[in-house]
Amino acid sequence: MTANNFVAILMGSDSDLPVMRATMTVLDSLGVTYEVKITSAHRTPAATHDYVTDAEKRGCKVFIAAAGLAAHLAGVVAGITLNPVIGVPMDAGPLQGMDALLSTVMMPGGVPVASVAIGKAGAKNAGYLAAQILSVADADLAQRIRDERAQNAAAVIAKDAALQKELNAG
Repeated sequence: MTANNFVAILMGSDSDLPVMRATMTVLDSLGVTYEVKITSAHRTPAATHDYVTDAEKRGCKVFIAAAGLAAHLAGVVAGITLNPVIGVPMDAGPLQGMDALLSTVMMPGGVPVASVAIGKAGAKNAGYLAAQILSVADADLAQRIRDERAQNAAAVIAKDAALQKELNAG
């Protein structure tokens, strides 16, 4: 992964940071370069536009946008760039993220946003999805993803073997 190929992680608020650390952890584990920016589709639309266009010029290949409630950040980013945009609905507000999920997935035809699960699981999957998108043109990254999946599978098999041993002993 070259330094100018990176993922931009945008958050509508600093309150999204604890959840979005899961995205950063995944990208770190896979050796993917990223930037983090707090910007709002509603409160700082000009700054959002400026950041997206600048990031794209500097080599951003995938945008991850996290937001809660009305959750328009991913859609605004998708309206600015042709690069892939992944929306992470935050589990906040009275509807616990259902409103954010619907705002993220209900994009008009021709302006796609990939949506992941609400909250921390979605933040983690956004990191994996961004890495998989980048791995199409990066064989080394693709191998790191394959290796991690193999390690995860081996861990599940080992836990099952331990459980079976415990059950058969009793």
